[in-house]
Amino acid sequence: MARKIQRETRLNIFDSIRIEKVAWHGQMNDVDFLSRLFDLESLPSEDRRFDSMSSDVWQHRINNDDWDINWVFDDKRLDLLNADDEVFLKFLCEMLHPVVRPDAVEAERLRQYFNDLLKADKFELIERARIAGRPVFAARALPPIPNLPISHARSTLIRADASYVSQQITRMESSVESDPGLAVGTAKELVETVCKTILEDRSVVVDKNWDLSQLVKSTTKELELTPDDIDNSAKAYDSIKRILANLATITQGLAELRNSYGTGHGRNARSKGLRPRHARLAVGAASTLAVFLWDTHQERLTKRSP
Repeated sequence: MARKIQRETRLNIFDSIRIEKVAWHGQMNDVDFLSRLFDLESLPSEDRRFDSMSSDVWQHRINNDDWDINWVFDDKRLDLLNADDEVFLKFLCEMLHPVVRPDAVEAERLRQYFNDLLKADKFELIERARIAGRPVFAARALPPIPNLPISHARSTLIRADASYVSQQITRMESSVESDPGLAVGTAKELVETVCKTILEDRSVVVDKNWDLSQLVKSTTKELELTPDDIDNSAKAYDSIKRILANLATITQGLAELRNSYGTGHGRNARSKGLRPRHARLAVGAASTLAVFLWDTHQERLTKRSP
């Protein structure tokens, strides 16, 4: 990864850590933390009594404790002020790791502050996975244009299954550019999750053997959305019919994309897979469909309530 994060941004982040007196290594010691990112044994010691940076740091930070706590920001061997963006961003993400920083509130506060400074260089730290219910973060370049379907899905579907749906949406966001196959596979899973949640809310037994098309068909039937359930005299019947037919086509397309290129299925080793533009299409379609079904489900529940 080339250097796009400005030196000024890096200095501001390091200065904020100093001012706020944040322990960059969290609950770990310096050697254990840095060993998660660097091969300290292969880096030289600045103390001629030792052969490696690992022994050097141990002596001056743990044994004698005669270095400044924030020595790492000025160390020329790591050179965080001039290192590739990938190295710098991994350092920040590791600071937020639940093993390093178990206080979730502090980790989130730091993440938000880092993101405020990083957005000038068009980067951000986002959740990519969870360990024991705690988020693990990764860096990504900010998309040039906000993905409105995904943003709408996040704000709407969070009510369906806050933890799992949030993970799916985050996974789609973070993998569209870097792993289009994963994004397509997760897009399918998102629609499946929403359909199953709606059917379970309505006490409909879900057959574990149903594929995506069957799940969507059962969901739209339960929501009284299929063309057969609409009165022919209804206003704009033809338009509604076309929309529903397109939804079915989108669903089938997602299933076929997932089977051919997405995660969860073996592929030919020579397969180049999907491009990000294909993933954006699948993710946008899945988000739009999932939000439409969920919004309709909520609207129907409201009308049923006394």
